[in-house]
Amino acid sequence: MVVVNINEAKIALEKALAPKNLSSEEINRLAEKIMDLFGFEDQVVDNRLTPEDRDIFYMLEENGLVTTIEDDVQVQKGKTWRIYYWVLKKDQILRLAHGSGVKDSGVLPEADIYKTISDDVWKHHDEGA
Repeated sequence: MVVVNINEAKIALEKALAPKNLSSEEINRLAEKIMDLFGFEDQVVDNRLTPEDRDIFYMLEENGLVTTIEDDVQVQKGKTWRIYYWVLKKDQILRLAHGSGVKDSGVLPEADIYKTISDDVWKHHDEGA
């Protein structure tokens, strides 16, 4: 299980929210709030959030640090209840905290292997196809 610590959260927030010009005090409060809500979990049930918390999560979603998922659950009498969750994007937080300040491009880090292949190999592959 991947764990994000408070310092990693602060660094990621500073990088992701740099255009918003938040003070370090505001970043610290925001990181503490996020860590309090998620704890060691990956998800938070939307019903648990206050309107102010939800506003924060929308801002984080815009900056690629959280996302949402939904789950349909059957309750008594055959009714379906839809539950919404906020999911902490730990991989993106760790990427920001420990390396590039670039937002998630959607390209898996494993795809970097192709950057290590020389042009000669690519040419040889193209000629053989």
